[in-house]
Order: sequence, then structure tokens, then C-alpha cells
Amino acid sequence: MQTSRNRPPRVLAIAEAANPEWVSVPLVGWSLAQALRDVADVHLVTQVRNRDAILRAGLVEGKDFTAIDSEAVARPLWALAEKLRMGEGKGWTTLQAINALIYPWFEHLVWKEFGPAIKAGAFDVVHRITPLSPTISSPIARKVHRVGVPFVLGPLNGGVPWPKHFDAERRAEKEWLSYIRSAYKHLPGRNTALKHASAIVVGSRHTQSEIPKAYQDKTVYIPENGIDPGRFNKIAKPTGDVLKACFVGRLVPYKGADMLIAAAADLLRSGRMTLDIIGDGPMLGDLIAQAKSLGCETGLTFHKWIDHSEVQTLLSKSHILSFPSIREFGGGVVLEAMALGVVPVIVDYAGPGELVTTQSGFKVPCGSRDEIIAGFHTIFQRLAENPDALAPIAATAKARVDEYFLWSRKANQIRDVYEWTLDKRQADKPDIFAAGLRPISATMP
Repeated sequence: MQTSRNRPPRVLAIAEAANPEWVSVPLVGWSLAQALRDVADVHLVTQVRNRDAILRAGLVEGKDFTAIDSEAVARPLWALAEKLRMGEGKGWTTLQAINALIYPWFEHLVWKEFGPAIKAGAFDVVHRITPLSPTISSPIARKVHRVGVPFVLGPLNGGVPWPKHFDAERRAEKEWLSYIRSAYKHLPGRNTALKHASAIVVGSRHTQSEIPKAYQDKTVYIPENGIDPGRFNKIAKPTGDVLKACFVGRLVPYKGADMLIAAAADLLRSGRMTLDIIGDGPMLGDLIAQAKSLGCETGLTFHKWIDHSEVQTLLSKSHILSFPSIREFGGGVVLEAMALGVVPVIVDYAGPGELVTTQSGFKVPCGSRDEIIAGFHTIFQRLAENPDALAPIAATAKARVDEYFLWSRKANQIRDVYEWTLDKRQADKPDIFAAGLRPISATMP
């Protein structure tokens, strides 16, 4: 992409969470910001907790990135959040509510540091990558808009409703605030940020549906997660004639590992299937007890936490990723499995349901607990008859990732968003689709 000055756009990429050594949102922030360096002149602004990891990754502070120290506000409020969430890995909605109080101070400091440069025209685009949550506004959106610089927001993702059959899991996750989550739409500044954004990138169809109608014409759907071939570069080569399955994720109620064990128990007992569970969390003890009560410990291995860089080594020994999560926003692990040629078996809901097609994996309808267990059990039984028959589906899954979900592709899509915002500033084009930009779903089956 070239700007009117015949050079790549100068982008101030704001990613409060951006860390190459972590997973989930920080890895998304880091991966997208890094991929954008191939299509733009990017200066990353992040929170100071990410500084050391970014330095270890080889970036130069001051030249490639700036670390903002907002700890005076962040540290005590995060400590409060950890108490209010009532358990490690629980109370996600509570955590986001506290983050909504913390984040404005971070952006205040960003504006203090970079506001003069933005006003002076040092950047062509300001892009806030993280937080991903649509509940967290951007206080500087109006300021950037006022000085005539395009402001890009997103990818925004989150807020997927809890399935109606899983209220017990909702309560076990301490998701009390989720019952009134929609109140965020009335918070001060929410519509202001959307109004003053030149483009809004949404990471899921649900999130797109929550954007007010007045701003839909500047939304672009680009799924949140992507794959870095440098991180996931193995090819799955399961051996033997026994179906090998793997689960990767936190051991918390909504991830559904207990449903997975129930669905696989008879095949594990008979030796027709093995299951590796990678992850840790508050349910570990209960899951071990469940496996013992069902008599399926022999075919089941709990690996607890392993380094993210080692996950692909274990995962690539599997035929399938068995992942019955019932409320997954992005589903990064699903893409990671597909990139290795591991076939996903997922619940057809939210993030994973948008990533997997019937040609590249297996989708179980999001029904009741018993219905999901039965659906997974039926698929496991069928696949256990001939695991080698999965090879064509595995190839399709990998090809789908290579075509649609590499970070380099997402960077090119974001580049198109930048191009549109810059053209619109110059020519006042009426809507984002008139500029030739299309949501990924227009080309992604």
C-alpha cells in the first residue's frame, strides 16, 4: 500500500496487551502489530508489563515501540479485580468491568506522550488493536478525529451470550455481571468512540451485530485470531490405528473437558482412543476423579500446563482436536490445530463455529449438556473405526488456514482498511464497501 506521499502509511498501533511470550489477547495484540510491519511503518504503544518480552523479541525501545507505565492506577485495580473474580480464571466479565476503569488512564498517558506528534501529522493512522472487548471504549478516538487523523478500532470481539442450557456453568464461572452485561452499551464514551472511529474491525459476527445501526457501514468483519507459520510449522503425523485426540485449554467449566471425558469414556476404556488433555485449572482434581470413576484413566493423560511453544509438538501427534467449549470468543487453539493438519471437533457456537466448516472439521450443535456429549460420542465412534480416513479433512483444514487465517493475510486486510480511511479522508467516500473493501465472509466459505 502507498499513501498519497508514495510511502507506506505511518501507523501508531495502540495495543495495551501485546506480548510475544503470552497467549490469548496479548498474543493477538503482538501478532497483529508485528504482521502490520510488513505493510506499514508501525510504532507500537503498549503497557510497560510487556516491555521486557518485546525487548527479548528484538524490538528497539523508542524506535519500534514505546512502553507506557500506567501501573500507578493499574496495579491496585488489578489486585481488586483478582479478589472480585473469586477464583483463578473465573469472573471474566468482572475482570473486564475493572479493566474498563483501568484502561482510560492508559490512553490518557498515550495521548500525553503522542498527542503532539499526532497533531503535527507524524502518523497517517492511529489504530487501537487491544483491548479486544467491545465494552472498553477509547477516550482518545474523539481527539484523534478532531485533528483529522483516521482512527481504526479493533478487532473487537466478545460478549457472546451464555447458551441457555449452561446456567450452572455460568454460575460456576462466577459470571454474575454477565446477567447485566448489555448495560455497557449505555456507558459514557461507548458511542463516542464508535462515532469517531473511521473504521471498526469486528472479530465475530455476534460482535458485529452489537454495533449500532448508525455505524454498521464502517464495520469490517475480520476474525480475531490468526496463525504465524513460524510458531506452528509442524505437520501432524499421528501413528498407529488408534484414534488420538487432544484437548488444549484452561480446565474451567465452560471449556467442557468434563463433557469430553464423558463422551470418550467407553472408547478410552476399550483402547480404541487415547486423549491428551493439555492445560490446568480449578477443575483438574474433579476431572481426574471423573476419569477414575469412569474407569478410563489408562487412555487419558493430563499434561497440565506446558509452554506454548511445545503445544504443537503434542498436538501434532493427534488426529483430532476435541474441543467442546460452549462459549469461545476467538478460538485460537482451533486454528492452531487446523494449521498442523489436526481435524477439529467443536461445538457449533461463537468463535469456533465461524472458523470451522463441515469440510474442514466436525461441528456438534450447541444443545443441552447430554446432547453435546452424545454428539461428540457419535463422532468419536465413527472416527475410531478408521482414523486414517481423516487425512483428506486434515488437508482441507490446513489449506483453509493457509488461505484465510495467516497473520500476513490479516495484515493485508487491515492495510485495505487503512487505505480506505485515507481515501475517505481525501475523497469523502460514502461507505466502506464503495471503496472496494469487502468483509472476509464474502470470500471465506
